[in-house]
Amino acid sequence: MSLTATVEAMLLRELATLRRELEAYHDERLIWCELPGLPNTAGTLALHLAGNLQHYLGARLGGTGYVRDRPAEFSRSDVPRAELLAEVDRATAAVSIGLRGLAPDQLESDFPEPIAATAVPTGDYLLQLVAHAAFHVGQVDYHRRAVTGDSRSVGPLQPVLPAVARRMG
Repeated sequence: MSLTATVEAMLLRELATLRRELEAYHDERLIWCELPGLPNTAGTLALHLAGNLQHYLGARLGGTGYVRDRPAEFSRSDVPRAELLAEVDRATAAVSIGLRGLAPDQLESDFPEPIAATAVPTGDYLLQLVAHAAFHVGQVDYHRRAVTGDSRSVGPLQPVLPAVARRMG
């Protein structure tokens, strides 16, 4: 499995988990419940993650034309669950569009947009995007458990193993 295929599988897994997390709130108003000590609600995190992936993978690598409004990702509130799920679906499409057209030699070249005023190899930035997605999905999981009182998981995460992995035993 190539790096881009592994990154795609991991991001799609994280977005599917984010979808299940949002669906698991028994009352969709709780998605926007602010908790002391937590800087963001699940709704804010969902908007941010969807915007991030649509921007970096959809627009920058896939040429989708998506225009990001990062401040709105953090200022909007009370967005209905259906709209949040639609954003997750758009991010899912952006991941596939951006990564499936990526040639292997592009992984060594700089990402098409400077990151924090720094040139970053595309392959390295793809790994950052996976870590960023997993971090925020974990925050949504914690938020959901805290505001709903439901400590159950939304389902196990299946590992995405590279092609060189071998079963033991």
